[in-house]
Amino acid sequence: MNDLACPLPTEISAEKVEKLEERMLKEEQVDCPVTHKFGPGIYIREVFLPAGSYVVGHHHNYEHMNVMLTGRIKFFGSDNEWTELEAPQTFVSPAGRKVAFVFEDTIWQNIYSTDEKDPDKLEEELLTTSMTFQEAQKYNNLQLTYDHVEDFEDYYAFLKEFGLEHEKLKEISEDETDQVAFPYGDYQVQVKDSKIEGKGFFATANFKEGDVIAPAIVEQMRTPAARWINHSKTPNAYFVVDEQNNVFAVAARNISGYRGGIIGEEITVDYRQAMRLSAED
Repeated sequence: MNDLACPLPTEISAEKVEKLEERMLKEEQVDCPVTHKFGPGIYIREVFLPAGSYVVGHHHNYEHMNVMLTGRIKFFGSDNEWTELEAPQTFVSPAGRKVAFVFEDTIWQNIYSTDEKDPDKLEEELLTTSMTFQEAQKYNNLQLTYDHVEDFEDYYAFLKEFGLEHEKLKEISEDETDQVAFPYGDYQVQVKDSKIEGKGFFATANFKEGDVIAPAIVEQMRTPAARWINHSKTPNAYFVVDEQNNVFAVAARNISGYRGGIIGEEITVDYRQAMRLSAED
């Protein structure tokens, strides 16, 4: 590996990058799975960049450690300057945005020192998205064809079936006395605004049917998965219990994650299945 001097070219002007981003967002986006890794005092945001893709990164607000685990990339800078990097590489890069072409499948890690374990809060603090990207996200949300009205109606049918009241269930859900952050490890999920209800639980990488998505209850404490997974009439996940009575969310079908910079599918369950599972314990 090289030393920690930044090998990247001088950054292109923000105006040029945003114009390029606007053009690229009109093209078909590729799978770019993101994995959030947590350890004591450390956060690693790992992204997989497929060969043959052009990449425009979000603005990183602070200088930080970078590790290029695999691959080969050519970065574009000011004055038409190109710089090629081949893994393995480790260096500290300044704040800013990067533009690149990916020659070989690449795994790239941004590493930060922090005790925060909420990916959404971390992205708000560490990254700044352009107005162009924010508008593209809004447009993407408007194109969603999923009928969330049916989810809403089925949620109230579920409440009636189990003799529950919405306000009481909401109070239990928001009770923080039994909530904990995820244990240290790797997670391909994130809490974001939901079109179903408030906040929801979203995939940042692809899951196949039968994949374990995340722990929901660990040692009788609720993780963000149990707190934020919304109900759906046609869920894409379900809960299972292991021998230690820990509960995990599992994919009921294939679930898509990040494409380009757009967050993946919202992960949902049928609350009826969750209630029946709880009654069996």
